[in-house]
Amino acid sequence: MKLMLKGDRCLSSKCSITKHKLPPGQLPRRRRKVSEYGMQLREKQKVKRYYGLFEKQFKRYFEIASRRKGVTGEILLVLLEQRLDNVVCRLHFATSRAMARQLVRHGHILVNGRKVDIPSYFVREGDEIEVKQQSKKLIPVLESMKNESRVGTVPWLEVNPDDLKGKLLYLPKREEIDLPVNEQLIVELYSK
Repeated sequence: MKLMLKGDRCLSSKCSITKHKLPPGQLPRRRRKVSEYGMQLREKQKVKRYYGLFEKQFKRYFEIASRRKGVTGEILLVLLEQRLDNVVCRLHFATSRAMARQLVRHGHILVNGRKVDIPSYFVREGDEIEVKQQSKKLIPVLESMKNESRVGTVPWLEVNPDDLKGKLLYLPKREEIDLPVNEQLIVELYSK
């Protein structure tokens, strides 16, 4: 499944998913039926890789989500969408989450006028995210904003592409998160 981890490369003919139809290995082997545990694990791994998290980080997010009132799977996805590196990627200041993470880590991003260099920082409702004045001339940021295939953001974010500023209007609902994953399988995996 395409998780768009490589940014625009996944939209081109160089995408490894479209190039390699067969499973890895010497000969094309018959695939076995995936067990229930295998499906749950695959969903968890999909979300982990989509957001670029390690196992310990992901488990911490799940524990936070399970302590809150509401549907645990939906809360988990909302928490992951609130990460600063994800918001920077959704605002199209970067072409991929890895690039967004690097921009944040190197201090190119301001939240409410203050430098934040922690990619896992929780962005709250009403927070303004912008690229530092000196960093607005960076070639990767300018190319990311110029790319027409990435124009338009998600409804819970407001972006000003001229000033390289954005704002989190409200926390997203599950229907607004375009991640093709069944979060209930992740909850079932961790509830064992």
